Amino acid sequence: MNLLSPKKIQLPNGKMVVEKRSVTPLIIIVLLLFTIVSINITEFKLEVIVKQINRLFVIIDEMIPPNVEYMPSLWQPLLDTIKMSLIGSVLGAICALPVAFFAASNITKNRLITTVVKFLLSLLRTLPTLVVALIATYVFGLGTMAGTIAIYLFTVSYVGKLLYEQIENANMDSYEAMQSLGLTSMYSFRYAIMPQVIPNYLSTTLFCFEGNVRYAAILGYVGAGGIGLMINESIGWRNYANLGMIILMLVVTVFIIETISEYCRKKLM
Repeated sequence: MNLLSPKKIQLPNGKMVVEKRSVTPLIIIVLLLFTIVSINITEFKLEVIVKQINRLFVIIDEMIPPNVEYMPSLWQPLLDTIKMSLIGSVLGAICALPVAFFAASNITKNRLITTVVKFLLSLLRTLPTLVVALIATYVFGLGTMAGTIAIYLFTVSYVGKLLYEQIENANMDSYEAMQSLGLTSMYSFRYAIMPQVIPNYLSTTLFCFEGNVRYAAILGYVGAGGIGLMINESIGWRNYANLGMIILMLVVTVFIIETISEYCRKKLM
């Protein structure tokens, strides 16, 4: 019997109605098949995880207690990480606004422009931040400049994507009314669309900044500066007590930033 074939149901009044069968069983079967194929390709073995998981607890045991004496050496790299995230997030969010303007199909009527801008945003989102940072180190040299560029490009793609979707879903009545009075698209957008999307735009920017602090922490692996360089050095020398101190400071920093950001987002909503 075909799982997708229509099913006939007789109502109490004797009338026959046709009910389409659910495709859920077929989806589950396809997902199971893909899972099995993925396990075979990746050579995933649960027994290896069970046998080797104890090594993780050995590392955690060496990280506790963290090396408090290492803390003074971490303040400057931590500040560099925060500065990279802040500058990249702010500049990226500012540049995302005109990008979203040209990507929104209800504002920019030229189909070619919207298609090209959306494609560029998709391309930037596809590239991993580490890869972008690695390329930036070759262009701008080692240091926080490369990390800032990587975070900037990611922020443009992330905020720009969400912002143009919000613009496309905005109420266009006031915008069209201003257009009919002869006002320019830019002026109409400023006073008709921006008030609708600005709270979500700022909220998205704050949320992106939270994530960028975490991303910036690992950019040191490719020479982009910040506290990621210290993490790489501690792991390389198997100095897990220092690594524990780095992670502790990073967790506290991210928690403080997330708390402040969450408070600001609630005020914006």
